Amino acid sequence: MSLSRLDQQMAFLVEADKLKSIDRSNVLMDLSRPENVGEHSWHLCLYAMTHANDAPEGTDILRVITMLLLHDLVEIDAGDMPVWQSHDADQHARTEHAAAQRIFGLLPDDQGQYFYDLWIEFENRQTPDAIFAKQLDHLQPIIQVSDAPVMEPAHIPIAHHTLTEGRAKRLAHEWPEAFEYALNRILRNELEHSDFVQRKLFLSEADRLKTVTRATTLCDASRYENSAEHSWHLALYALVLAEHAEDSVDLLRLIEMLILHDLVEIDAGDVPVFGDGNADQQAQDEIRAAERIFGLLPEPIGQRFFDIWNEFEAIETPEARFAKSLDRLQPPMQNLMSDGVSWRDFNVTLDVFHARVAPKIASGAPTLWRWLSPKVEEWFVVNVASSEK
Repeated sequence: MSLSRLDQQMAFLVEADKLKSIDRSNVLMDLSRPENVGEHSWHLCLYAMTHANDAPEGTDILRVITMLLLHDLVEIDAGDMPVWQSHDADQHARTEHAAAQRIFGLLPDDQGQYFYDLWIEFENRQTPDAIFAKQLDHLQPIIQVSDAPVMEPAHIPIAHHTLTEGRAKRLAHEWPEAFEYALNRILRNELEHSDFVQRKLFLSEADRLKTVTRATTLCDASRYENSAEHSWHLALYALVLAEHAEDSVDLLRLIEMLILHDLVEIDAGDVPVFGDGNADQQAQDEIRAAERIFGLLPEPIGQRFFDIWNEFEAIETPEARFAKSLDRLQPPMQNLMSDGVSWRDFNVTLDVFHARVAPKIASGAPTLWRWLSPKVEEWFVVNVASSEK
């Protein structure tokens, strides 16, 4: 029996979860562990939002962010290729093209072809959107090294070579402000205060979201998910599933909302939906966190990001309602694939699930709830029955 359109979309989103298990040669800015490709992709989307005014003339930021959400999915099959590692470029390109065909081929034909074409556009770097996306993709790993409080000694010469002689050297004439900033940071030169420096302070602070652990595991149950890779996955959910929103949505605002929504957890931490936290205290903590974190940015961008976050929390616009639906939808999908790790951790019953999760999904995305509901109910029926034997 052929899969429905929604079945195909969900199969793609589950497969995309594997990107969180692909490590890069970069490390987090606190040097605690390697960065994975899912959280790297989230950080790049945040870079695009934060530096939208620096994009070349004619750039469509939604298309840039879409490219960055998708660009490294091929690494599920092809793996990450460090810039310093010698390799057969032609063979690697063939491997990545085959991966793109397989992974985007999981989607309905129209979406799969559109995503594949965007990926090719990104790889070819010939449009303003692809040029800016590539600039960000080449800049972020260098900033990851140069803005770390303590630079990893082995990474310093690699970052310097990549910037001055390697793939990022184009920045010297394409985006001089970014080039000069990165070079001065590598050399540990003093920098004068500027809007650009403020933006980088915010983006470096955002790296800490990668260390916030959630209550839900990856689909393969190998470890608990972090809030940065969760935010990337939710933005990908939005990109794929926007057509199923109850009301028409502005896709750019929806994706931006999901990229930003959990940044407050840097200060306030993650509160599991099935936990027993104090909701009023958590809300106060998150408001203070939003004021501090978005306050690192220059105006008007800091206020704009705060307003988007506040809109998400208020759940009054079509974008916020659908974003909340996706934020409640993704964890059950992870649980269904992992055989209910977090449901078991919190002794969740079907009644509790219906009380705490179902209304948020059904409110903004009834079509998605109708698809998910029987699968969740079947899991609880089977597992409650087996536990009572």
